[in-house]
Amino acid sequence: MYRFSNTVIGFLNLFTLLASIPIIGGGLWMARSTTTCESFLQKPLLLIGFIILIISLAGFIGACFHVAWALWVYLAVMLFLIGGLMALTVFGFVVTGKGGGVDVPGRVYKEYQLENYSPWLRKRIKDPHYWETIRSCILGSKTCAKIAYWTPYDYLERNMSPIQSGCCKPPTSCNYAETTLTQDPDCYRWNNAPNLLCYECDSCKAGVLEGVRRDWHKLSVLNIVMVILLICIYSIGCCAFRNTKRAETDYPHGVPRISKVHPRWDFHWWRWWHHRRHQLY
Repeated sequence: MYRFSNTVIGFLNLFTLLASIPIIGGGLWMARSTTTCESFLQKPLLLIGFIILIISLAGFIGACFHVAWALWVYLAVMLFLIGGLMALTVFGFVVTGKGGGVDVPGRVYKEYQLENYSPWLRKRIKDPHYWETIRSCILGSKTCAKIAYWTPYDYLERNMSPIQSGCCKPPTSCNYAETTLTQDPDCYRWNNAPNLLCYECDSCKAGVLEGVRRDWHKLSVLNIVMVILLICIYSIGCCAFRNTKRAETDYPHGVPRISKVHPRWDFHWWRWWHHRRHQLY
């Protein structure tokens, strides 16, 4: 059973190591995405993924070299990781629960309003320093260049991404022929210059948040799968760790009792107590 227990723990650590790869990959995918240009939700995901990777390596080494304390540390940290991943998933659902586009009559695409999103997301996206980084990212992705040569017919028949709808054109409700009407404030923020367009519009910020919301919902499904997998691995790992700890204190099956095997931790204490009892009686 000794070798079997270590084999089980080794495989469990190997599976956990493999499970961390999709988490890290998902965070890197969000960080490198040319359509979301956001970087505050994938950072916790990357942190958890790298911690799982490092701890899995430690557990795998502990299993291969029969280091019980390393396996104990592995299981203890895994418990905190499961809790952290569950908290991150719940947090993602809470802050991205609101949102979604508004249908535009006669159009295929939708438009997005900043007030429809959670206060936490609105606060982050309105930070001038943070928004300047996102704005540079959108300009570098050339998202608006893809629709620069659309005809009026294309605007009627073709769809847009949330960022294209919010950043690359003024709101559809804008009427620049009527200067006396009260219109959406974004109508006055619009500029035809390619490096300005509607990048300072609330609709552009809402388009970015819609991309965040969609991407995070996809990653939340992956997080749930990872949590279930880690819980199963942790449960089996606890049983395997108990068998490994027993193998350190007892004689494994099929191994001869040689004199150099270290006694159990309570051997000397039991021997002292047994000797004292005989002296008293």
